[in-house]
Amino acid sequence: MPQAGPSASRPGEIAGVLRLLAYLVAAAALMVLDYRGGWLHALRMQGELLAQPLWWLAAQPAQLATSLRENAVSRRQLIADNARLRRELLLAAARNARLQMVAAENARLRGLLDSAARARLDVQLAGILDVDLDPTRQRLLLDSGRNRGVRVGQVVIDAGGLLGQVIATTANTATVLLVTDPDHAVPVMVARSGVRLVVYGTGRSDLLHLADVPLSADVREGDELLTSGLGDRFPPGFAVGRIARLRADDSRAFLEADVIPAAQLDRGRDVLLLRGFRPPVEGNAATSATGPTAETTAQRTSERAR
Repeated sequence: MPQAGPSASRPGEIAGVLRLLAYLVAAAALMVLDYRGGWLHALRMQGELLAQPLWWLAAQPAQLATSLRENAVSRRQLIADNARLRRELLLAAARNARLQMVAAENARLRGLLDSAARARLDVQLAGILDVDLDPTRQRLLLDSGRNRGVRVGQVVIDAGGLLGQVIATTANTATVLLVTDPDHAVPVMVARSGVRLVVYGTGRSDLLHLADVPLSADVREGDELLTSGLGDRFPPGFAVGRIARLRADDSRAFLEADVIPAAQLDRGRDVLLLRGFRPPVEGNAATSATGPTAETTAQRTSERAR
């Protein structure tokens, strides 16, 4: 058999070379045509337009993952910011409430001092340590005592009017019997007509009681009641209250009335102790205030009625 030699593969190699030359000629022709006419560029643009949806679809998973990560980070940041803003809002509300309370307290204190200055009163400012508004016991405990010159029988007022009087003292504290205490009575007079009467405590911080008013007395609803000075327990001229309701008592022989206290008995943190007025100090101050003075004034009122 004849052996295959280099001459056997030559036709195939020649065909391959010819194809390569044909491709090179075609490529050169396309390059020349594209350079001169630009038609291949337009074909590439059309191909890119057709491929864009595929590119967009291929990029969606990566964009979705990025969006999820950004949303998760944003949500965590929003939660943290929301919690921080809530804390700041609560803190601001607490500070605002504190400032409002201080402003209200300063306004009450200015009212106290201004009222004392207008009346040219010699007063001493004292703070309230404790309040006892039990229906059977109406008391204040003050942060001033004998060391600061507070004495038994001293009159206690606020910007509105009469609060009561000191009935006991220690070195650093003083106990005040309020005008609303059921064992307390204050000789008063009607500011409009000058009629002298007696106002009693009821055990309620918002109510006083006016009893034994003669039917012929010039007393009306809305009249202002002032301390009369009888009994030498309270100086005259301090507001005690206003008559809210006037009616006949059970015997129909006298009138009685509900009185709204002038002093702010259930609010405020400071009071004024009146100096320069020295009531009698013999005996118990509370008994003296509610005993002989009230009885004597009531007897005088009954006698005038008869």
